[in-house]
Amino acid sequence: MTTERGRFEAVASRDARFDGAFFFAVTTTGIYCRPSCPAVRPKRENIRFFATAAAANGDGFRACRRCRPDAVPGCADWNVRADVVGRAMRLISDGVVDREGVVGLAARLGYSPRQLNRQLTAEVGAGPQALARVRRAHAARTLLATSDLPAADVAFAAGFASVRQFNDTIRTVYAATPGELRGSRRATPALTRPDGAARPDGAARSDGAGGCERAGLLLRLGYRPPFEIAALLDFLGRRALAGVEEIVGAPGDRVYRRTLRLPRGHGIAEVAERSVADGDGTLACRLVLSDLRDLGVAVARLRCLLDLDADPLAVADRLATEPTLGELVRTRPGLRTPGAVDPHEIAVRAVLGQQVSLLAAQRLGRALVAARGEPLPTPSGGLTRLFPRVDDLAGAELGELGMPAARRETLRTLAGSLAEGTVALDVGVDRDAAQAALLSVRGIGPWTAAYIRMRALGDPDVLPPGDAALRSVARRHGLDLRRSTHWSPWRSYATHQLWAAAGTPAGTSTTGSGERTSQTGAGEGTAR
Repeated sequence: MTTERGRFEAVASRDARFDGAFFFAVTTTGIYCRPSCPAVRPKRENIRFFATAAAANGDGFRACRRCRPDAVPGCADWNVRADVVGRAMRLISDGVVDREGVVGLAARLGYSPRQLNRQLTAEVGAGPQALARVRRAHAARTLLATSDLPAADVAFAAGFASVRQFNDTIRTVYAATPGELRGSRRATPALTRPDGAARPDGAARSDGAGGCERAGLLLRLGYRPPFEIAALLDFLGRRALAGVEEIVGAPGDRVYRRTLRLPRGHGIAEVAERSVADGDGTLACRLVLSDLRDLGVAVARLRCLLDLDADPLAVADRLATEPTLGELVRTRPGLRTPGAVDPHEIAVRAVLGQQVSLLAAQRLGRALVAARGEPLPTPSGGLTRLFPRVDDLAGAELGELGMPAARRETLRTLAGSLAEGTVALDVGVDRDAAQAALLSVRGIGPWTAAYIRMRALGDPDVLPPGDAALRSVARRHGLDLRRSTHWSPWRSYATHQLWAAAGTPAGTSTTGSGERTSQTGAGEGTAR
C-alpha cells in the first residue's frame, strides 16, 4: 500500500484488510472514507489518499457517515516503527496531548514542539494538535452514540476545553452538529441498563455476587480479520489474577473482564468472545469508567492488550517465507501477541514469575493483589481490586509472598526504578533504551527484559533469547532460530506461534511472565 496504484486497487475492491492503513477522500463530495466503504466507487481522478484521518480533515474533508472511518483499526505500522513519529503516534493515541499538551509530548520524545510538529506533518500530514483533536472528536462521537449524557458533559468527557470548541470540531470533522450525530444513532440503546439486562454479546448476566452489573458504555472495537480470539483468551485466562481479572462463561461464549487503572480514575472492561463470530470485523466491548474523560485512554489500552491493530495479512506474508513457520501460521491464522493495559503491571508480574511454574506465578500474583492491591469502591463480580502501584511496592517488605529474598529485592528495586522514572515503560519510550535500563536492574536477565519489551511495550519484533520451549519446538520442526532476523518485523508473532505449537500445558516449568524457562539450571530472569 505504498503506491497510489496499490491503494486505488484496495479501494476499487473494497478491501477491508487495509482499513486504517490509509484513508481516501473524494474531491467532488468533500468526504473521506475507509478503503472498504460500500458507497459507489468514485473516479480515480477524484480520489486523494491520506495517511491519517486528521490529514484528510486538515485538508477540508469530512468523515463519511456511512463507513465511519473513525471506527477502523489503527495502523499496524505505528507499533512497528521505533522512530520519533511512531513513538509520537502511540503516545497521542494514549491521550498524552490531552493530559500534558504538545509541550509535554515533545518533552517525552526529546524534541522541541516545533521539530515534532514538522516531522509529524511531513510524515502523516497533520501535527500533534490536529491528530489529538480528531481523536477527541472520535471519542465524542462514541459518547454521543452510546450514552444519553448531555452534550456539554460529552464535550468535557471527550477532552474538549469548552463546549464551543466541541461544537466547532464536531462540525469540522463530521459536517454535523452534536445533536444531528446523536439523532442518527441506532434505535437500540447502546447504554446498558443498571439491571444488567445487556452485556457485550447481548445476553443478560448477574455479576455473580448476588447483584447485577452497573451500567456501562457498549462499544464495537474494530480489528483486521482473521482474529484467533480463543487462543488469546486462553493465554490471558491461564495468567488471570483473581480480583484483577476473570473469564466467565463456557468456551466459545466467554467474557474476559478486568480492572483498569487510568489517568483520572479507574474502570472495568469486558470483551465478548462470541462477538467475533459475527464476522463484521468488530469485537463487542463494555467499559464502566469512574471518569468518562478516560474513555479514549481505556480504549487505546484495551486495543493494546488484545493486539487489535495487528495486520494478520502482513504477518502471514512475512512468516510464510519460512515454509514450516508458514504452515503454523496457516494452522492458526490471526494469532495475536497480547500486550498490556499497564506496562508496570507486566514488569512486576514478569519478575514474580521468574524460576517458578505458571501456577506458582499465579499464586504469587494473587497474593500480591490481595495484600497490596487497591480495593474498588464497588466490586463487580470477581473484580475487586486494581493491580498495586509500583510506588507502594518500592519500599514494601513483601514477606507475605514467600519469595526468596533476592527476588523480593529485585521486585522492590524494579518498582523503585519505575516509580522514580529511571526505568521508563510506556508506549512512547525508546524500546532499546528501555530494555537496556531493565537489564541494569540486578536480578533481571535477557529473557525477562525481552518478555517485558514484547508485552509491556507492544514490540511486535521480539524473540526471547534462551527460551527452552522455542528451542524445543524449533528443533522438532527443523527451524534455525539463528536465522530469525528474516522474520522481522514480526518475530513476536513467530514466538507466539511456536509457543502455541509447543503446547506447553499449565503447571509445567514456565516463567510466570509467559513460557518455559531455560533448562540450563535457572531461568533467564535469574539474578546475575
